[in-house]
Amino acid sequence: MSVLDSIVAGVREDLAVREQLTPRRDLEALLDRAPAPRDPRPAFRRAGVQVIAEVKRSSPSKGALADIPDPASLAALYEAGGAAAISVLTEKRRFGGSLADLDAVRDRVDLPVLRKDFMVTEYQLVEARVHGADLALLIVASLDDAELRRLHRLALDLGLTPLVEVHTPDEAKRAADLVSEDPAEAVIGVNNRNLVTLEVDIFQFGSLVAELPATAIKVAESGLTGPQDVALVAQQGADVVLVGEALVRHHDPAHAIEAMLATSTPTTGGNL
Repeated sequence: MSVLDSIVAGVREDLAVREQLTPRRDLEALLDRAPAPRDPRPAFRRAGVQVIAEVKRSSPSKGALADIPDPASLAALYEAGGAAAISVLTEKRRFGGSLADLDAVRDRVDLPVLRKDFMVTEYQLVEARVHGADLALLIVASLDDAELRRLHRLALDLGLTPLVEVHTPDEAKRAADLVSEDPAEAVIGVNNRNLVTLEVDIFQFGSLVAELPATAIKVAESGLTGPQDVALVAQQGADVVLVGEALVRHHDPAHAIEAMLATSTPTTGGNL
């Protein structure tokens, strides 16, 4: 069993408990109370590379990253630093996250919020919207084509913006096919981390960007440690970067985001 398979198995076990406590029909009854979804795409298309800043306590590859007793306060620092959106890990076994973290962040910031989890059922998307998420992660590697299309369609119907994540040329093709009807509205991420081996290749984004629709919003994810890495993926065509570890470990995450944005802001002499 791969690392990804193991994580998804745990996600399904935890999900079964939540479904038993709150059946889907009861969950859907709460949708009307959710705040109106925020569209992240106008911010993502601003000049220069934009930052999705992540609330992330731990990871399967690194273990504990940071003690985050108040995720809302961290998200507020991200907002102050100029982040375009906030990503909140809600998977608890490997990442130490929770839906409570999502609730806290949603209540504190005005930015679009991504529920970052291993989304494999429709229930999780309804959950995301009920808890105030504006985006939801769909990992191509964890879904077959029928599942991917069904979840993508439901996400849109719920008002969520799907972040479709790929890592290989085949996954990039599947993502391109998925959004072929309206590629200009699509948000597609390239994960520099292989979810099977957990190895990171900072050049993975650059190797796949040409396989993605030219008009899609392109997100570089994982392994970005600072302004130099952001500058690299900006040159390769990234519109957005998703950064977690480098920010939660930084003594001044707002300043760290400002530095990343400054590095990638176009000037009269070029993009960097």
